[in-house]
Amino acid sequence: MKTRQLGKGGPQVGAVGLGCMSFAGFYGETDLATSHDTLDAAREYGVDFLDTALIYGMGKSEEVIGSYLKANPNHGFKIATKGGIETQPTRHFNNSEASLRRALESSLKRLGVDYVDLYYIHRREAERPIEEVTETLAKFIKEGKIGGIGYSEIAPSSLRRAHAVHPVMAVQSEYSLWTRQPEMGMIQTCAELGVAFVPFSPVARGMFADAFPDPADFAETDFRKKQPRFMEENFAANCKILERFQDFCTSRGWSPAGTAIAWTLDQGSHIIPIPGTRTRAHLEQLVEGDAIEFTDEDRAEIKRILPIGWAHGDRYSDAQIVGVERYC
Repeated sequence: MKTRQLGKGGPQVGAVGLGCMSFAGFYGETDLATSHDTLDAAREYGVDFLDTALIYGMGKSEEVIGSYLKANPNHGFKIATKGGIETQPTRHFNNSEASLRRALESSLKRLGVDYVDLYYIHRREAERPIEEVTETLAKFIKEGKIGGIGYSEIAPSSLRRAHAVHPVMAVQSEYSLWTRQPEMGMIQTCAELGVAFVPFSPVARGMFADAFPDPADFAETDFRKKQPRFMEENFAANCKILERFQDFCTSRGWSPAGTAIAWTLDQGSHIIPIPGTRTRAHLEQLVEGDAIEFTDEDRAEIKRILPIGWAHGDRYSDAQIVGVERYC
């Protein structure tokens, strides 16, 4: 696999990373053996950048990764995790130094490491100046606990404020052929400042799979169950449009998932998508994206089939979008 730099001065990592939220069962049941097999496959394919978070199963995803790292000390993975969300007494955001330190220390313990390559603020606490939060993260760098600073789902203006205090390594936001808001400033700001842009859900939460997911089969715990794009009549409309994209991919001999990954990579050399999966078979399709090369004709056809703004319904419910900085 080709590599890309994780932010200016950061490490080289595989162009396609692996989001590990699925290891915590957000999209259905999984087990330790299957998750470990997926991590084995990642190493085989050159996928060496893992993305997890404290909130994923309240540490379950980190524990799965930690058990793998312990059994495979020469794993070669670069690890990113996240903090800043607390769940007691109710879900809220806390970016204070004391809270972030507790969260980071607990993440390191579950992962079985004393250092992570990248630490994100999962959601920004709006009342606390981002300059203060960045100073806290800079302390963690000096203490040798993290390699770089990251933020998730912030606005370009917030990135500029943080970056003025200490260089930011990466910004993570949802970005795919059906979620395009980062094109309204974040992708450009990251490129200008030398910050990696890390798209999560680049295969649209399973919509770019060979077969569409069936919302009727979603478990009560499935993250998608309350998302408007997976509710009728939006879901039927989205499937109808995506059938044309599937036909295009078939005509080129590509999988829809691989094509979706290739499209994100094609949007900038500083972009490192982190698709999530819990199986080896799906990972095989995702890494195909690194090998796909588009012609101008391909780009034009994708744009015709899936023009910006084509998706029906919001990407999050009103409850899920709390904490996301909406800058346009």
